Amino acid sequence: MINYFDFYQIPESFNPDAALLKKKFYALSKEYHPDFYANEDDAKQQEILELSTINNKAYQALSDPNKRLEYILKLHDLANEGAKPQLPADFLMEMMDINERLMEVDSKDELAHVTAEVLAIEDDINTELDALTKDYDSLNDTVKENRLNDIANIYFRQKYLLRIKESLNTFAARF
Repeated sequence: MINYFDFYQIPESFNPDAALLKKKFYALSKEYHPDFYANEDDAKQQEILELSTINNKAYQALSDPNKRLEYILKLHDLANEGAKPQLPADFLMEMMDINERLMEVDSKDELAHVTAEVLAIEDDINTELDALTKDYDSLNDTVKENRLNDIANIYFRQKYLLRIKESLNTFAARF
């Protein structure tokens, strides 16, 4: 996996300087623009095309907070396909309770109540994530590793919650 932070020569961060990121993207977009290499041989054109593609993918991954979170976790092998996270038992029980209540919803008001509860849980998770990522850059490597595991746990709870929200949307269509 290509390290996009290294590609842009910026430190790994959950909260990179957005202006610097954009500046790096535009500079490399100019440097690796295929039109500037139209008279080069095929190998050079292919190399530039690959670098241009990496630049675009890097910017997409690093400029969006959710994609950046997932990308950093994948860099550290914490969010790869098929990963089986150990979610907290209390969170799983809460989600099971919400799913059961969702199956029993028979009015708009009940659905609104469950939706509000899910949104409150989401806010709590996002607040927890913000607290964990805020000072990540200043931590030493040992503490960073532990912090990344905590952040991965939040990431998987967010994914679980996203599935619940999709179910809410499906149920909302019934009313």
